[in-house]
Amino acid sequence: MAVDLVSAAVANHNAMDAQLNAYRTFDATTAIEQAKAADGILDHAFCHPDITPSPLCGIPISVKDIYGTNGLPTFAGSTRQLPPEPWSRDAWLVARAREAGAVVMGKTHTVEFAYGGVGLNPNSGTPRNPWDSGSERIPGGSSAGAGVSLWEGSALVALGSDTGGSIRIPASLTGAVGHKTTKGRWSTKGVVQLSNTFDTVGALTRTVEDSAWFFGAVDPFWGNPCALVEKLTRTSLDEVRIGIPECSIWEACQDDLRNVLEAALTELEEAGAQVRRDPGYLLDEAVDLYLNCGIGKAELSALLHTHLPEWIEGLHPIVGTRLEGAHPLDGPEHHEALLKQRSLSAQASELFTGTDVLVLPGHLITPPPIKEVSSDLERYSHINYTTLRATCAVNLLDLCAICVPVGLDSKGMPVGLQLIARGGDDERLLGIALALERTLGTAEARLGSPPLSL
Repeated sequence: MAVDLVSAAVANHNAMDAQLNAYRTFDATTAIEQAKAADGILDHAFCHPDITPSPLCGIPISVKDIYGTNGLPTFAGSTRQLPPEPWSRDAWLVARAREAGAVVMGKTHTVEFAYGGVGLNPNSGTPRNPWDSGSERIPGGSSAGAGVSLWEGSALVALGSDTGGSIRIPASLTGAVGHKTTKGRWSTKGVVQLSNTFDTVGALTRTVEDSAWFFGAVDPFWGNPCALVEKLTRTSLDEVRIGIPECSIWEACQDDLRNVLEAALTELEEAGAQVRRDPGYLLDEAVDLYLNCGIGKAELSALLHTHLPEWIEGLHPIVGTRLEGAHPLDGPEHHEALLKQRSLSAQASELFTGTDVLVLPGHLITPPPIKEVSSDLERYSHINYTTLRATCAVNLLDLCAICVPVGLDSKGMPVGLQLIARGGDDERLLGIALALERTLGTAEARLGSPPLSL
């Protein structure tokens, strides 16, 4: 029952926390109390077959430390706790998960104010990627502790946010599944804002099936994961058209990673999927605009100046120096950048002529050791650029995407394949990803388990 499941999650955390450091705040006492309440609901439902318990009843989840959460502090990766309003109350997605019966275990580490794809946080500690027991490698960010919490065994669902890849990057680097929902599909209310233009909320899970179940449990349109999963399982690879965009993102992918990805695509083609190559110049334009237009920088800078002005001088250099020179929101530079973003986004449908989904790498290089990027700001900036390059076009073009683990690179680190669909096609995307998982296998079946896990 729920108490047994949550107690096991607590025990796993206690055993692995010193090595993995997934959480900023962990609350075992409250989690057990929630589990006892869940067991009461489950017992009642058992005695009354006409009553159906909530779809996530007793399921342990972790929450990225930019979500407001009842009873838990919010630091947003900074050195100080944020003011209680509005970040001491459940954010929209936390509330939806609780309504579905989930048990909140704690708040996972994030990059300071979620501003970075590496996963580094010198303020409170960087979670360790569990796939290398000999070298402490980056976990990917900004949802740095999310994927780690899944392999630690302290959560079955990890809430994250995705502004330029912050769900998909840690999912790809840690061998998890990460779903970047369509912008506006789910409310970001109660989440510390990085970019009003690009922020989305979602989750990392161990399997695509878990991701689909979670989506169906919390999405207001569904509220019934059984109906959604039943619908999604009808998707067959025979009817799926996969487009490989010819773009610099694929060209920049490390050879051994690309070999793993291409082998997975060959398996899908042999299983019946139609795989073709298409022009992908629009993705390169989107990457260039995202990484150089300064939209996210301007919007985070505005948030800090408006709500937390006294905190700006205390930002760690890996965030503070990158926020220097931000354009004002009412200035011509920001206005022009938004016009360019909308113009490119309006062209995104051209990418899907004759295809259902596009595929890109989830990341481009083997995750480097934490020490390598923490001691050299220039090196950090390069790796940060590299991590975002594989994912940020999806955000700029208002698309949805999911990252699915498909193998290990030459260093034994996970390799993720990113499936991308039109904005609003989250269900179709999940159905295709589920068909992919049925063909290739789950992460544990295909990759095994990381050395630093129970």
